[in-house]
Amino acid sequence: MEFRIERSALTEAVAWAARVLPVRSSVPVLGGLLLDTEGGRLRVSGLDYEASARIDVEAAGILRPGKVLVMGRRLLDICKVLPDGPVECAVEGSRFTVSGDGARFGLSVLPLADYPALPSLPQVRGAVDAAEFAAAVADVAVAAGRDDTLPALTGIRLGLDGETGTMTLAATDRYRFAVRTLPWKAAAGDPGPEGSADAFHEAGADVIVSARRLTEIARSLGRSGLVSVALDAGSAGFEHAGMRTTVRLLEGRLPRHDKLFALESPAVAVVDRARLVEAVKRVSVVADGDSPVQMTFSAADNSVLLQAGYEDDVASQRLPATLEGAREMTVAFNPGYLADALASFDEPALRLLLMGAGQRAMITGEAEPDTHRHLLMSVKPPLV
Repeated sequence: MEFRIERSALTEAVAWAARVLPVRSSVPVLGGLLLDTEGGRLRVSGLDYEASARIDVEAAGILRPGKVLVMGRRLLDICKVLPDGPVECAVEGSRFTVSGDGARFGLSVLPLADYPALPSLPQVRGAVDAAEFAAAVADVAVAAGRDDTLPALTGIRLGLDGETGTMTLAATDRYRFAVRTLPWKAAAGDPGPEGSADAFHEAGADVIVSARRLTEIARSLGRSGLVSVALDAGSAGFEHAGMRTTVRLLEGRLPRHDKLFALESPAVAVVDRARLVEAVKRVSVVADGDSPVQMTFSAADNSVLLQAGYEDDVASQRLPATLEGAREMTVAFNPGYLADALASFDEPALRLLLMGAGQRAMITGEAEPDTHRHLLMSVKPPLV
């Protein structure tokens, strides 16, 4: 193998594929990246037990096609310090050499025969806009659990409805629940895999993908064009602009949000999002640990008073806000959960559907309330 390529193109390809490499593994070859040159392109691939990644980039200067397996993170470290400009790569005996503008590096070659085959892309179910998908994943990922003893709660539910052309993303850690819907286009003639009626049917699919993995994937796929979404009973795959990645599905199901989100006769408050974000950040300075931020909405003077802290260490701020359905409403929230929820919205104004202290509360955008919803549990208001 011998080829020439721009240092920037090589670095980007290696960095993208290296995302899936395990930090530690008892199988040394799983720390490797497979480089394959054929047909004027360089293909860089990596995998671990949960995910795989493959990217194709232009490499016009292929002098000798071939394959080589080298330690991925070491190659990435080398790429980051190479001088800008063209890079020459070659296999010389048991060494892979990388050189450019007078700098030269050598890497040991790993045994190709020991490297597992990359999993194939599952059946393509349809496509979704790359930018909308990345934004939606980021919006719901804040509500995913961090406790690995409950694997399903560390995931994002990916629901596909081919009849309505709707993709639903949802995540919960039992204390909050975020849901985003966005349009997607089902692949023509998608019948769904056989023998998997629980997760798949003729109109779409319903699976759970690791929130951490899906966040990485959505960020890395770019912000323009369409992302192909592929699913089978055991894995999810995504493909965009020469990049292809797969990830193993999580077992289990998330609780359905339909009944949880059905709030009967709530009071509805509307407040400027940017000002509320800043006010929560400001008063939370005195909220030790998980002590809550209290919000008192008043219809009499169209305001909301935010308060936090205890005894002499307190903070407060009043903002304009409207309230319908009640003369006054006091609720309190974990400041971290509240800040995460508010930061996931980008609309100028937010609607808060409130049932009272210690009960469910819903945050939505004012313009599109059904597209992005974030449910929080109100806690007992503190004595400020």
